[in-house]
Amino acid sequence: MTAGFFAPILAPVKIAIGSDHAGYEYKEKIKTLLIGLGHEVEDFGTSSAQPVDYPLFIRPTAEAVARGECERGIVLGGSGNGEAMVANKVRGVRCALCWNLETARLAREHNDSNVLSLGQRMLPEELALEIVKVWLVTPFDGGRHARRIALIE
Repeated sequence: MTAGFFAPILAPVKIAIGSDHAGYEYKEKIKTLLIGLGHEVEDFGTSSAQPVDYPLFIRPTAEAVARGECERGIVLGGSGNGEAMVANKVRGVRCALCWNLETARLAREHNDSNVLSLGQRMLPEELALEIVKVWLVTPFDGGRHARRIALIE
């Protein structure tokens, strides 16, 4: 890979982010990364590692993407599973739970994912940050995948 591979090839976008207590630490690190890449971040909480109910923070994050207030969203929790489930209940959201670089790439190329779900307890920090980078710079392939995405809606 060239040194500029992770330079933001997308114009800066507004990204919604939300987590529960189990994803709070990575949420803060991802916010720093996103801002450093030139993106605007809207944080829907939580604001500490104190136990909370994740749907209260994940649903507003997903709704901001569905309404078009944010171009993309990132949700985090312990495993990322519940967060993906909540986000995908919101019409217009295509949330992908990713656990490696390939799932992040395919979530964008094939599924036009507009929300990324990550599990802080499942991933080393550096991998989580790399997943975010890949997910951000990977374009949707369109073609036969566009027809399939239309069938989801």
